[in-house]
Amino acid sequence: MRTLRTALLTAAAAGLAVTALAQVPAAAAPAPAPAPPKFLSAGQLPASLTPWTAGPVRQGVPAEASVCTAGIAPAAGTRHRDFRTELDTGARQTITVAATTDRAKALAAELRSALETCLDRLKEQDPGLEGEAFYQGRVAIEEGAHVYSIDTSYPEVGSTDIGLYSVGRDGTAVTVVEWGQLGELDGAPLEGFKKTTRTAVAKLY
Repeated sequence: MRTLRTALLTAAAAGLAVTALAQVPAAAAPAPAPAPPKFLSAGQLPASLTPWTAGPVRQGVPAEASVCTAGIAPAAGTRHRDFRTELDTGARQTITVAATTDRAKALAAELRSALETCLDRLKEQDPGLEGEAFYQGRVAIEEGAHVYSIDTSYPEVGSTDIGLYSVGRDGTAVTVVEWGQLGELDGAPLEGFKKTTRTAVAKLY
């Protein structure tokens, strides 16, 4: 009888242990890391006489930085991608993921300021340079994007260049899209570039 009673008590204790373990909540699985923002593809660039070719997505800031925004985006959290055509046309997209939304707002504001003052700074560095710069408006997408054009020329040698730039933000991600070629603003695909900018910001998240 004592043996039976001991066996029953042992079984009961084991059952209570199993029940207690079942009631302990399982540790929450770690949240998956958010997917990194997506880049433009070659087919999403403004139309060109020859097809666009997309380079690889690279970590950090470009080795050959933009003359307008060099030194502003931090290397940490930044990636970039270059595009080219068979003609004298090139483009670049840079994406920076900031630690907080406030930092992303500050970065976007600093990048916009750099574009707004770029031509004046270039003229200070090179007195022979002439040009015009315009704010081309806001693109309504996510937290917004802003488009600029900078038309430069060297009258002594007869060369002209046109660049289109945009800064856009979605949450903590800030993107800069640059497009440039030989020529003047009249020949630049401004509406196509605004469409590209819209796509670039929409693809961030």
